[in-house]
Formats: sequence, C-alpha cells, structure tokens
Amino acid sequence: MKGAWKGSNRLNMAYFRGIWSSRYFWTHLALSDLRTRWRRSYLGAVWCVLQPLAMTGLIAFVLGRLLKTDVLDYAPYILSGIIFWEFISASALAGAVAFVQNEPYIKQCRQPLAIYTLRTVLANLIVFLVASLGLLAWVLVFLPGNFGWCWLSVPLCVPFMVLIAWPLATALAYLTTRFRDIPYALGLGLQAVWFASPVYFKTSFFLAAGLDVLVDYNPIYHLLQTVRAPLLSGQWPTIMNYGFCVATIVVLAIVAFAIGRRAERSVIFYL
Repeated sequence: MKGAWKGSNRLNMAYFRGIWSSRYFWTHLALSDLRTRWRRSYLGAVWCVLQPLAMTGLIAFVLGRLLKTDVLDYAPYILSGIIFWEFISASALAGAVAFVQNEPYIKQCRQPLAIYTLRTVLANLIVFLVASLGLLAWVLVFLPGNFGWCWLSVPLCVPFMVLIAWPLATALAYLTTRFRDIPYALGLGLQAVWFASPVYFKTSFFLAAGLDVLVDYNPIYHLLQTVRAPLLSGQWPTIMNYGFCVATIVVLAIVAFAIGRRAERSVIFYL
C-alpha cells in the first residue's frame, strides 16, 4: 500500500514536471491566441478595457435608475463583476473544448493534456489583467479614499483565479471529449450560476430577499471579495473569503485529478 502511494506520487510529480518542461510550448500557444484575437485591430488590447467600460456604463445607468442607486457608486461594482465573470466563463467554455480544438497537437506529440487548458486560462488571465486597468483607474479617480495598505492583498486574487479556473477547465475538457453535449449544458449552467451569484447585483439585494445562502456559501462571491473588498470598500478580505477560495481550489483539483487519472490515456480514442 505504501509502495503504491509512493509510486502514484512519483507519477504525479513527473506529470507536473512535464507541464513545466513544456512551458515554452503552452505559453507560445497562449500568446498566439492573443495575437489571433487582436490581429488586424487598430486598438488591439485596448478593447479589453473599452468593452467592459462601455458595458458597465450601460448596465450601471439602467440598473442605477431601476434600483435607485448612485451610478458612480454602482459602476465599479458592475465593472469588477464583468471582468471577473468574463474570465471565469471564458475559461470554462473554452477550456471545455480545449482537447477537441487541440486534437492535432495531442495526436502528434505526447504532452500532459493539462497544458492545453492551461493555455486557455493563461490567455484569459492576460485579458483579465489588461481589463483590470480600467477598474483600477476608475477606483483611483472616483474612489481615491479606498487606496491603502489593503491593496497589497489584491495580487492574491490572481493565483486564486488561476488555480480555480485551471482544474475546472481541465475536468470539463476530459468530460467533453467523451460527452460532446457538455459545452451546451455548461452554457446553461453558467447562466444559472450568474443569476445565483452577486456578480452584477449587490449582496444587499440577496440578503434583503432572504437568500443569504447564495452569498455566504457561494465561492463566486468569496473570490470576488478578494478584489472588491480592498478596491471598492478599502478593507482587507476576510479569512472566510480566503478559506472558501482555498476549499474551492482543493475540491476542483481533486475532481480534475480523479477524472484525469482515469481518462488521460483514453482521451485520444475519443478525439
């Protein structure tokens, strides 16, 4: 039993060493995705800032009037939700078909399959970081009082987001190669999660409606708080926020590992 555990541990370490040794390959693919995305565009990466800002202005104006809230106060809340949700949904949807879309690479060279979902997550992370410049500029201009030591916690959201999105995308990619209906069902699932999470609507609306469970036990809320607490409230994220993020990472990593351990070698037969 002990020998089997050690053997499994060595295989896991070898798998991650394989991911690291092929880092130039998957980083090149991620950057290639971005070049393709912005090819023949005059503004290029600037659209990552302009699009969320334009959408924020529209949504904040409409919801601000409907909910009778201050637009300048509501806008950064919506903007943070837009760029965050775009990262999560894009990583999940594109990650789900990562193995299918990378079929030529998978059939030609033997690499850890998780690099193809990592490629997707890395490209979306760069888009997220560029889009975040608009949020930072907004907060500094309209909410300068929130600037303080608590902003040191903001960079922690990046590893949390990657370590949540990567195993999620990887688990979905394994399932999609076997069940091609997964991306269609995933679109509906993401819509349900969006409605049940304080992405655009403030947490006070959920609490006032007696939907505390959709806030207190929602990993989306706690992950968002690692950004919103310091930037929008001038406060440090709570231990509970970090605890839910870590728990989500552990659960998704276990799920991805369990699925991948059984499906890694059989993926090629379903492509």
